[in-house]
Amino acid sequence: MAQAVKDKTPPHDQELEQATLGSLLADKDAVDAATQLHLRKDDFYSRANILIYDAIMRLDARGLRADIQTVVQELKQMGKLDEAGGASYISSLTTLIPSSANIEYYAQMVKNYSLKRSLLNVASKIAVNVYDESKDSKEVLDNVQKDIFRLTDDGRVFSARKIGEVLKETIDLIDTVMKLKDPITGISSGFDRLDQLTSGFQNGEFIIIAARPSVGKTALALNMAAYMAFHKKISTAFFSLEMSNIALVQRLISSEASVRAQNLRTGFLGTGDYGKIINCMSTIYESPLYIIDIPNMEIMDLRTQARKMRMQQEVKIIFVDYLGLIGHGDKSMKRYDQVSEISRSLKSLARELNIPIVVLCQLTRDAQWEVPTLAHLRDSGSIEQDADLVLILNREQPKKRKKDENEPITPVDNIPTDLIIAKQRNGPTGVVKLEMLTKYAKFTSLSKTDNV
Repeated sequence: MAQAVKDKTPPHDQELEQATLGSLLADKDAVDAATQLHLRKDDFYSRANILIYDAIMRLDARGLRADIQTVVQELKQMGKLDEAGGASYISSLTTLIPSSANIEYYAQMVKNYSLKRSLLNVASKIAVNVYDESKDSKEVLDNVQKDIFRLTDDGRVFSARKIGEVLKETIDLIDTVMKLKDPITGISSGFDRLDQLTSGFQNGEFIIIAARPSVGKTALALNMAAYMAFHKKISTAFFSLEMSNIALVQRLISSEASVRAQNLRTGFLGTGDYGKIINCMSTIYESPLYIIDIPNMEIMDLRTQARKMRMQQEVKIIFVDYLGLIGHGDKSMKRYDQVSEISRSLKSLARELNIPIVVLCQLTRDAQWEVPTLAHLRDSGSIEQDADLVLILNREQPKKRKKDENEPITPVDNIPTDLIIAKQRNGPTGVVKLEMLTKYAKFTSLSKTDNV
């Protein structure tokens, strides 16, 4: 059976490819339709058709109309006219189409055959890797999922691109931003000053939120996720490796409804508390926030679930709580090396999915005696290197003493907290002044005049 498949010609349809090219030569609007469908030259099977489509796109990029004569001249200059079938073959293309109005159907079918050929390539790689004794089955599966995701992401397979192509997209983005005149080009965190300094969380970025234990990194991440999902309706995923999904939802209710978290846990709700909870229930219930509660999760599992959330729920941002609890498949490796690989993997995943991935991280014990810096990131120095943005929470001990030192320490309800932008690959560093409302596990902006 395998040999029979191998001997077959890869899936393609020459007539559909010719009809697509004929439509592009006959109708100037057809090029826009093909571009919107992300039709690429590699989607064509025939070498001649690949060259002709490439010539058409080159002309379009220079603002020139592609017709028989201009394409023939372009191929001449490229030294590829004979390889493209010659002028006679190009001339014949416009006679082969019933109507250029069907360009979307033609182009989509060409892409369909291209996808099938790509799937065959993936299947061939699977067969080779399965028989490779040096590769673990989970590693093979991870690579398969990565290949499949690339094929299903808008029907495009990622490949090397000439800078001219990227330049055009970059200029279009700049034009769009200029028209919108909105300084927040990424996903807003819900904290104005932080957004001013970062322009929001950007697609493809690996973002770290670090703090000592019990300083509030989970609370801050939940505040951000709630703002994005509840109030901006941005599809958000929250991977919880430490707290149960019920505990997280209790925190979200406390923060959103301004009800004491302790009262929620014990059931001793004050007057009006239950009404506040009911009032915020519809907002929470209908929001696109997805909680993934999987203890003992390994990096391979996380990558798999993240890809599923990206494809199925179209999540735009992912939070992970927290890095130190992510397991590694190779138990023989030192933890330092494991964390280094996990960090690189998360950075790669952010770029692959083209969304921000926000990962919580602990600081070393030394950080409690001084203002924390990048050097205090725990477990691996590669975290600092891989991260595009590092945010560090820092505050004084959240307690105050009474005049009598023998009396119990009384918790402080409102705690001023610094959110230090310790690293930003594409922007300034600085400090954002926040205040933690401990009874609601909620952060608010302390002032609009933060230090920079």
